[in-house]
Amino acid sequence: MNVGFISLGCSKNLIDTEVTIGLFKNNKYTIVNDPQKAEIILINTCGFIDTAKEEAINTILEMAEYKKQNCRYLIVTGCLVQRYYNDLKKALPEVDLFIKLEDYDKLWEIIENYIKKGIESKSKNKTSKKISEIKPLPMFKQPEYTERVVTTGKNYAYLKIGEGCSNKCTYCAIPYIRGPFVSRKQEEIIQEAENLAKQGIKELIIIAQDTTKYGIDIYGKPKLTELLQKLSKIPNIEWIRFLYSYPEGITEDLIQEVKQNQKIAKYFDIPIQHISDEILKKMNRKTNKQNITKLLQKIRKEIPEVVLRTSLIVGFPGETKEQFEELHEFVKQAQFDKLGTFMYSKEEGTPAAKLPDQIHGNTKKSRYNKIMKTQQQISKQNLEKRIGKTYKILIENISFDGKYYIGRTMQDAPEIDGLVYIKNETTKNLLNQFITCKITEVNEYDLIAKKI
Repeated sequence: MNVGFISLGCSKNLIDTEVTIGLFKNNKYTIVNDPQKAEIILINTCGFIDTAKEEAINTILEMAEYKKQNCRYLIVTGCLVQRYYNDLKKALPEVDLFIKLEDYDKLWEIIENYIKKGIESKSKNKTSKKISEIKPLPMFKQPEYTERVVTTGKNYAYLKIGEGCSNKCTYCAIPYIRGPFVSRKQEEIIQEAENLAKQGIKELIIIAQDTTKYGIDIYGKPKLTELLQKLSKIPNIEWIRFLYSYPEGITEDLIQEVKQNQKIAKYFDIPIQHISDEILKKMNRKTNKQNITKLLQKIRKEIPEVVLRTSLIVGFPGETKEQFEELHEFVKQAQFDKLGTFMYSKEEGTPAAKLPDQIHGNTKKSRYNKIMKTQQQISKQNLEKRIGKTYKILIENISFDGKYYIGRTMQDAPEIDGLVYIKNETTKNLLNQFITCKITEVNEYDLIAKKI
């Protein structure tokens, strides 16, 4: 049968979807991108914040409409299912099968048995034997991780090194959805990375809920630096970046590895969430303003060309006008190259949801707009400093009119950061290649360059 997939939420969720696509492909199903052609539609949901939940429900209802046409089975997995399994079963009878995260180790067996029963009950045709003869494959165990179907193109792939989170920030539901942080073994990660390199992947993007916690649970101490060293030895992998590194976990060894290792992007994604000590304490964050400030200064001193990215939360319960202004002033001073801001989302079951002095939505929106307006100016000023500099750029696309190649520098993560536009002045096909360019101008978030 034809199978279509929709992956919602973060890049960690996307990897789960890619593994699932691999399972179907290995078992001789045909993968299609058009839901009108799909006999099975599988949706991997996010349930992190209200907007993600709303998107997931709307997507499920939209895909349910295709059951009036060609679709025979609608399957829903992911964080939303794990969090609201019983409620969803009652509210969405259009869905044939909900699969919780805790059942992923037998995901294929569940899907196979359900489809087999459906075929046997709907037809006397014994083609179902062909399906039932397929041996169930366990989820999240080798070799399935190395056989996942990469959906992010030819150049980069995400590499998940751990699952869950143990930080227990008071606003976050992830520990309740995906459980405590569990590291993958180094040899499994290396095997997957080597397989990705053989497929032609040039950039590895290391992800986990908190990459700095990698290894503590199984090796007794942080092993991110050691893992980066081993990954950088894999032939044909040219760029490596790691995301979501909490400030308290960034060690001297890690900073020095980023500084000295030419394959590792001079790029730190450090979600600080706030800068007020009072708010950080309410959030159950393991750091404070002084430590964050010192860390940023140290990284910039050691790696002058470094790009710093962060994420913030405005409107946390009890956030006073003064505390917000402290955060706003810090944004001006810190001059982050990249910055994302979220309005606090009250998530049921989290400690912060029970806190008094919940902030009105209009106030949160106003504070969000103020931060982002300031950051827009900072971003442009930082980009202007790149004018006249030369960069190695990975070409990943071409404009609709063919006039510009579109790529990224090592300092830009795909999907979340800016792009580089290079005027197409050659008859050669430069797609998926590295070229050297000089930056000539900028706009608010992107760069314009000339090939040299």
